[in-house]
Amino acid sequence: MSFSRWISQHVVPDHDGVPAMLEVFRKDTSDNKVNLSPGLYCDDDAKTWVLPAVKKAREVLLADPNFNHDVLPQLGYPDFVSVAQQITFGATLNTRAITSMQTIAGTGANQFFARLMSDTLRPTTVWLSDPSWENHAKIWTHVNAEIRQQLYPYYNYETSVLDIEGMISMLKDQAVAGDVLILQACAHNPTGLDPSREQWNRIAEICVEKKLFPLFDSAYQGFATGDADNDAWAIRYFTTYANGKIEFAVAQSFSKNFGLYGERLGALHVVAGNRDVAEKVGAVLKRIARAEITSPPGFAAKLVATIVQTPELREQWQRDMKTMSSRLRNIRQRLYDELTKRDTPGNWDHLVTDIGMFSMTGLTPEKVAILRDRFHIYLMPTGRLAFTGLTEGNVEYVAKSIHRVATM
Repeated sequence: MSFSRWISQHVVPDHDGVPAMLEVFRKDTSDNKVNLSPGLYCDDDAKTWVLPAVKKAREVLLADPNFNHDVLPQLGYPDFVSVAQQITFGATLNTRAITSMQTIAGTGANQFFARLMSDTLRPTTVWLSDPSWENHAKIWTHVNAEIRQQLYPYYNYETSVLDIEGMISMLKDQAVAGDVLILQACAHNPTGLDPSREQWNRIAEICVEKKLFPLFDSAYQGFATGDADNDAWAIRYFTTYANGKIEFAVAQSFSKNFGLYGERLGALHVVAGNRDVAEKVGAVLKRIARAEITSPPGFAAKLVATIVQTPELREQWQRDMKTMSSRLRNIRQRLYDELTKRDTPGNWDHLVTDIGMFSMTGLTPEKVAILRDRFHIYLMPTGRLAFTGLTEGNVEYVAKSIHRVATM
């Protein structure tokens, strides 16, 4: 069979997900269009924001006569890898044996982790929250479709609260030793709903009891609450839990908290049982990197290292995170106020208690389609709303439109 014939018979174009939604939005000619689907932070003019700390760091790098474009080591730019560890683990960094590498954004970190697990631990099942970031399932299918994917209860669609009892019960009854458990460190995508610290303790307990291997997907550290240390609490808790009994990994993204969406910068951290294991994990990751990317790009890694290692730039970055997180909190309140004053049907209280970019609206796919087709407002088909596209100029229009659709 020829290549063209095989493609024609077996490949169906994928028209789902954020990339497809962005393409449709770009073609929409309405003056009222509002994009509430992608996870890209925008300012109150609905423009992607370049952080002042990033602007200043870029000037520093480009003014350096020694700046070059040499190839990086396989595990990444060493200064960047070091600051990535510091941001993630803080004071707990030296309590464990940790192997880290630079990746192509958080997606690349997730993909490298899935490949590492598929080649070594070979889990029977990877457990994903219901709902989860849509790319989690796609990555594991792409890496190894034979590893079973199972959803665990997470979000109660009726009450908009965390179903911790359902989660723990299912893992206790059905998970087996060596299974991978995908967690999100903060600002859960797509719900905006995070476990409490007491609930994180229960999750750590079940990981030890069932001998699970957790992965923290950390895409919003510092961006969620404006405090990078606060947002890393769960990761650092697992690092020291039961005297370092849990082996786990962290897939870290720098797209949101540094605004480096197009630069595709991330890191993978593997917290091993001892130094010998950590060194051998590094050897496996180098082999994977050699086959897939050889070495990562350098510019964004140097930007982040410059920011974190320069006191005044780090202070500016901390202010930038507070700027982003506070705008999102304010616009959440504005949408909540606009909906509740209209007595819009639905449960909206969680809009002001969720954190980060996203919340679930409870709108059905049919109502989401009406919002798009009649009102030019774009949400994910699941009803996930990204607050990043809301502004003072459009929040009232969005609330009126949601109200009209909800009352149909």
